[in-house]
Amino acid sequence: MASVTSATSPGAGELTAGLRGFREVQRLAYACAEAVAAQLKPGVTERAAARMQREWLRERGVRDWFHLPFAWFGDRTAFTNFRVPLQFFPTHRELEPGMAFILDMAPIHNGYTADIGYSGCLGLNPVHDRLLADLEAHRELILREVRERRPLREIYEDVDRLMVRQGYANRHRAYPFGVIAHKVDRVRQRRWSPTLFGFGTQSLRGLASDALHGHRDGWSPLWSPYSFSDHPPQPGLWAVEPHLGFRGTGAKFEEILVVTDSKNPQESAFWLDDDLPHVRRWQEEKAA
Repeated sequence: MASVTSATSPGAGELTAGLRGFREVQRLAYACAEAVAAQLKPGVTERAAARMQREWLRERGVRDWFHLPFAWFGDRTAFTNFRVPLQFFPTHRELEPGMAFILDMAPIHNGYTADIGYSGCLGLNPVHDRLLADLEAHRELILREVRERRPLREIYEDVDRLMVRQGYANRHRAYPFGVIAHKVDRVRQRRWSPTLFGFGTQSLRGLASDALHGHRDGWSPLWSPYSFSDHPPQPGLWAVEPHLGFRGTGAKFEEILVVTDSKNPQESAFWLDDDLPHVRRWQEEKAA
């Protein structure tokens, strides 16, 4: 995987070649999300939006996936009444004016992995706008407490408490194992890259290997509210996705957080990229 021993934050110096590879595929995924979002219109289904993401990325050389693209519309952005994993897969739900949507994809390109979440809405939706604005505080909290080397389980609980203060429900708890994040890594490029239940088999094997080694050493590649995440942040790359819900509307971001073994707090953890749609939106709102 990319070196996280000598990596420096984007503000402190140049990224290593490995981290640049991860940043490039993350930017590719967000470019896909913005391109597809711009084409969405009333009547488009979740399945069609997921297919649009797959086709856009395949046209640009993506042949493997951590997971295939998802799309959620309306109250499905808040995982309303989700009980089983199959409910996460795209459906025939049609997009309507004023409806929130989330595009979520995890492509692998040139062996580098990204996992991103893009929240938008078709037209005006004040609730969605408020949710997206309030996500900024979660991005700041997560980075600050990872730099403090707080146990992942405690950081998760602090995110929960912030959501409660904001008046929202924690919707990432609906994901398998209730995860707010998981580790990502490089994978070997292959001509044939099969998937299993929407997830790339290579990535699943890598995550299982991390889980096995981590269990022996007292850490987990899954960042959850459970005891197996009761350990300090493990150096590596983490795809982090705080997900807020309010009365049938959900919003999240998902992006890579880099954790290193540096003793310098500024270099011990940093977001891989600040030139992302949700970050630009917050900057533009402050400037306005």
